[in-house]
Amino acid sequence: MQYPKSISELLRLRHKGLTELERRVRERQATLDQLKAVLPADLAGKIATAGLDGGRLSIGVTSAAWASRLRYMAPELRRSLGEALGVKIDSVKIRVARSQPRT
Repeated sequence: MQYPKSISELLRLRHKGLTELERRVRERQATLDQLKAVLPADLAGKIATAGLDGGRLSIGVTSAAWASRLRYMAPELRRSLGEALGVKIDSVKIRVARSQPRT
């Protein structure tokens, strides 16, 4: 029987699954940073998440109003962000991201 490993042990061993997760987090952060760079400052501050998967850009915003505004910009975003990242973006999915509970 194999016993569960602690997180610190998995991190030390650079487990394949954790390495892949770390790579994906870095990619998503780069996409988010680049997206915020191509948007107007007022809108960039309302972006909560962004990721690119197989030509599909997914964006999470803080409210429905900002999501609507961003939807009007989707064609321009596909072009400008695609150029900035060096990829072809086929579609854009915009959703309202759940807000973090206040503590």
